[in-house]
Amino acid sequence: MSDRRWMVAAAAAVGLGLAAIPFIGTRAEQPADAGASAGKAGATGASAVCDVKTKRAPDFELSDYTGKKVRLADYKGKVVFVNFWATWCGPCKYEIPMFVDLQQRYGAQGLSFLGISVDDPVEELKPFVDQYKMNYPVLVGLGREEVQEAYGPMMGIPVTVVVGRDGNVCTRYFGLRPKDRFEADIKALL
Repeated sequence: MSDRRWMVAAAAAVGLGLAAIPFIGTRAEQPADAGASAGKAGATGASAVCDVKTKRAPDFELSDYTGKKVRLADYKGKVVFVNFWATWCGPCKYEIPMFVDLQQRYGAQGLSFLGISVDDPVEELKPFVDQYKMNYPVLVGLGREEVQEAYGPMMGIPVTVVVGRDGNVCTRYFGLRPKDRFEADIKALL
C-alpha cells in the first residue's frame, strides 16, 4: 500500500471517529477559498448561496466505472455535488443512500451528483454501485490525485463540493453531514 493510501486510511479513521460524535452544529463547511464567503446563514442555518467571490470549479475528465468518459463541463447549468469517497469509508457508506434519494427527487430539476472514488480499483466499484443502487455517475479517481488536489486540500473523506449552476464552487463539506443540510443547499440553488 502506498504512503498516500496509508495517509488517506489514517485520515479516514480519524474522520470515522469524529463522525461518531453527534452532529454538533452543521455549519462546519468551509469556504471555497480563503477570501470567499461560503454562504449566508439565517437564524435557522439557511443553506449556502453562491457568492460572487467564489472560484470557478476546476474542470476534470474521468472515466466512470464502465469506462465512459465524464467531464464536469458536461454538467454546465446544473447544480453539481462532487463527492470524494471510497468503498471502505464508513461515513461515505452512510452518505451515499442520502445522495441516491436526493438525486432521485431533484435530478429532473437540474441536480447532479458525481461520485469520485478516490482510491478504489474499478473492479471493486461495480459491486458497490449495485449494492448501494447508485443512480449517479461513479468515477474512478485512482491514479488521478490531481483532481483531488484541484479541489483540496483534503485531509480525509468524504468531501463534498457544491458547484452552482454558474460553475462556481459554493461550498465544501468535510466529513459527514445530515441529509437536511444537503437538501437545504439543493433547494436554495435550484
